[in-house]
Amino acid sequence: MDLNEASISRRNLLRGAAAAALLLPFGATLASCAAPGGGNTGDNKPAGDVTADNPFGVAANSKVDAVIFNGGYGIDYVENSAKIMEGNKALDGVTVKVSSSTKIAQELQPRFVGGNPPDLIDNSGANSIGWNTILDQLEELDDVLEADNLEGEKISDTLFGGVKDPGTFDGKFKALNYVMTVYGLWYSSSLFEANGWDLPKSWQDLTDLGAKAKEQGKFLFLWGKEAATYYQTFVIDSAVIQSGDDVRLPLENLDPKAWSHPTLQSILEIFYELIKAGYVKPGGAGTQFTQAQSQWSLDQEALLYPSGSWIENEMKKQTAPDFKMMGIPELPLDENQTTPAGFMRAEAGEPFIVPSKAKNPEGGKELLRTMLSKESATAFAKEKLAPTIVKGTVPEDGFGSTALVSQSKMLEAAGDNVFTIKSTNLYGMNSDQLPIWNSFLGGGMTVAELTKQLQAIVDKVREDSSVTKIEIK
Repeated sequence: MDLNEASISRRNLLRGAAAAALLLPFGATLASCAAPGGGNTGDNKPAGDVTADNPFGVAANSKVDAVIFNGGYGIDYVENSAKIMEGNKALDGVTVKVSSSTKIAQELQPRFVGGNPPDLIDNSGANSIGWNTILDQLEELDDVLEADNLEGEKISDTLFGGVKDPGTFDGKFKALNYVMTVYGLWYSSSLFEANGWDLPKSWQDLTDLGAKAKEQGKFLFLWGKEAATYYQTFVIDSAVIQSGDDVRLPLENLDPKAWSHPTLQSILEIFYELIKAGYVKPGGAGTQFTQAQSQWSLDQEALLYPSGSWIENEMKKQTAPDFKMMGIPELPLDENQTTPAGFMRAEAGEPFIVPSKAKNPEGGKELLRTMLSKESATAFAKEKLAPTIVKGTVPEDGFGSTALVSQSKMLEAAGDNVFTIKSTNLYGMNSDQLPIWNSFLGGGMTVAELTKQLQAIVDKVREDSSVTKIEIK
């Protein structure tokens, strides 16, 4: 799978292919492949001596089998950690095999059924394993975060806030998501500086900025057909930043009036006026998403673009040389937001799991511990221009990346005041929402029509008895 293919999966499903599979009926095909049983039965006890440098008791001369999704981040970062682990004298001859896969479910579900799954798996991509088929066969990973890293610090003390949430199911921490994704508005700081434009602080500022862009023959926003729901993410996140759980929980739990919330409606009305004023470049519904993004990053036809922090790495070959890419958190409706300053959407992705029935689950956990070392996490950030869940691994110059610097600043400012949105992922609604947003962005739909159609998708999921519902708090 190439970078674009992996990125489409990660973005358009909002990293939700695996999460959507969580809601498959238990009689579905994936579920029928799962082996019976439940978690760690006590058969897999540490075979080596438990010490400060070997907290999981990895046996001397044992082998570790890791299978890693080969998508936008590749597998070299795990290979690098494997080399560090093999050089750890406290582990006494342990060797690590790192294999790549783009079809995690197809290749690894038979191994779960056969009772010989790998020791560590990166369960990512469109072909990931449905969570409901394996949750009871996975180790809980709290002990990984309670262990010290290779530098002697308690791992949980070195991580950004909220990193356990995406991998916690029914109160049990079963998946460690390694890469931190920041959602924001991205822009060229050099373009803003050259024109003397101020960055918007709320949706109330966008009309004036759109007018200034139009004076320069530019647009405020643009979009591509596969990424039209980036603007849904922008709208929802902005509403949550403004009004917190009062907006978030009805959306997450499929409330029949979720899309009618006054904050959402106010933001949508402003957006509709921006579209009608000609501040959103037309034609996005017929434009491939990276082509549209290139119009922003290379041609600089638009001022702002809402996206996750993967945008820099994705567009690094199609970005103007003088384009100093930076980001700000998504915008509140106005100055009366009810949430703390710096509140933003940021979430961990790239879920790693350790099967309980693996031959060497202790080794799988030790490889995770190594990946969470400062050395490994810093190497990842430098190579991939994306932060891991480990704090303090990006220098002030961001390895030369202005976007990475701004990500770090946003995360530092937010601290623990971060949130995520799970419902679109969990219930696989993105494909139905895409044509609606393409129409709205093109000026072919009113706010009332948009609201009605988006709510109908929510209602359909809620009323479908074949879909397992998950209460989100």
